Amino acid sequence: MEIPGYALVTGGGQLTTVDPTASGIGKASCHAFAREGSGGILVADINLKGAQETVDAIRSVATHAGFRAEAIHLDVSSEDSVKAAVSRMKSLFGLLSILIVPIDQIVKVPGATFDPIASASFSDFKRLLEINVHGTFLVTSLVSAAMKTQDRKPVHPQQPARGTTRGAIVNLASVSSYISVPSMVQYTTSKHAVLGITRTAAYDHVADGIRVNCVCPSWTDTPMVQTAMEVVPGLERLMVSGIPMGRLCTPEEVADTVLYLCSPRSSFTTGTGVIMDGGMSLGAQT
Repeated sequence: MEIPGYALVTGGGQLTTVDPTASGIGKASCHAFAREGSGGILVADINLKGAQETVDAIRSVATHAGFRAEAIHLDVSSEDSVKAAVSRMKSLFGLLSILIVPIDQIVKVPGATFDPIASASFSDFKRLLEINVHGTFLVTSLVSAAMKTQDRKPVHPQQPARGTTRGAIVNLASVSSYISVPSMVQYTTSKHAVLGITRTAAYDHVADGIRVNCVCPSWTDTPMVQTAMEVVPGLERLMVSGIPMGRLCTPEEVADTVLYLCSPRSSFTTGTGVIMDGGMSLGAQT
């Protein structure tokens, strides 16, 4: 699947405190874009060392002859930090063709709580919304504003009926954007909000030639989830028991869907949350 242009990937760094062979969704997306012909990637992460490790890794798998990659520190809860990343993206590549926003946090430190709403921690609730919701809003808002200033280009030179584009944005939502999970009010609320941001941004930018979608995976085998399983006894068994396919999603499977949503093959798709849950939501009432 050919993915032209340049990508800004937030949360693209490797978590160096866990299994170094493990991959998060951001890192997996960086690898996928490099392999599928992207001209360049700006890997943004609050963990600059991890972002640089991803840059070093994707250079070896890139297929574009002029591929370039760079790491940058990014705190998605800081407007100034997001502005700096967008500015660096424009100065480095001249434009933003693609934005991938794998902003996702379940636990910030060992000891984070997951309780029914009557006893849920307000501080944990606020912190999760600050990262998952405020971060998604800031990055989507500032990047889409930058995309609006760019010239339109054909989606597919050989198929003019597909129209023109200024870029594509993919946010990371969750199957929890559609269903609830007991004792996880913080996470469920944040992911419902991410879907709302995505749909609103898609509507706002239809006329601008900017598509905005999100991926909605269920439990995915990432370093963050591995950490959560260490914090919450029995969580892994609970996760797998609720998925008819009997396993966790892989970061690479999510990255494949991200590729599709950024490619010309999804040119008529915007405002969509693609559910990837191994059948988890099939029996849920909506």
